[in-house]
Amino acid sequence: MITKDMTVGQVLRLYPQTVQIFLELGMHCLGCPSSTMESIEGAAITHGRNVDSLIEQLNNAIETAGKAN
Repeated sequence: MITKDMTVGQVLRLYPQTVQIFLELGMHCLGCPSSTMESIEGAAITHGRNVDSLIEQLNNAIETAGKAN
């Protein structure tokens, strides 16, 4: 389960299926150094996104991918 205090880099390593969600929301700096330190909450704020909505979308993506396997 993804939480708002996890870093973007941590989420990408654990759940690579979330990449598309980040990209669709205009969060393209997935490989930049700040992604290893910036929390999901911080990234949402930086990109003008609602953190709760982002968390929901990310968790839905990993749940959907789990059902496909």
